[in-house]
Amino acid sequence: MVMIRNAKFQVGQVVQHRVFPFRGVVFDVDPEFDNTEEWYEAIPAIPEEIRPRKDQPFYHLLAENEETEYVAYVSEQNLLPDDSGEPVRHPQVADFFGPLKDGIYTSRELQN
Repeated sequence: MVMIRNAKFQVGQVVQHRVFPFRGVVFDVDPEFDNTEEWYEAIPAIPEEIRPRKDQPFYHLLAENEETEYVAYVSEQNLLPDDSGEPVRHPQVADFFGPLKDGIYTSRELQN
């Protein structure tokens, strides 16, 4: 029997990592882990709560920290909503989304 999970976060939502100091906007969601085994093994096993289970949603983020912008791939268990109300400064945000409203970027398609 296959268990179907709903994603906690939605495309366009601004989120932050629960341990590391970065945040970003969700631009895609995988229903479960869909990256390389090499990538997974690079995640520290200790502390145990950092290395995620593979049977949960994973999120593609246009991410930022204090120094730079990048693309991140993060498990649901390691994300929290970002309640700052601040826009994400990643240069590709405008390629994917319209304005930020209540912590969620609107779809560019809805702008037309």
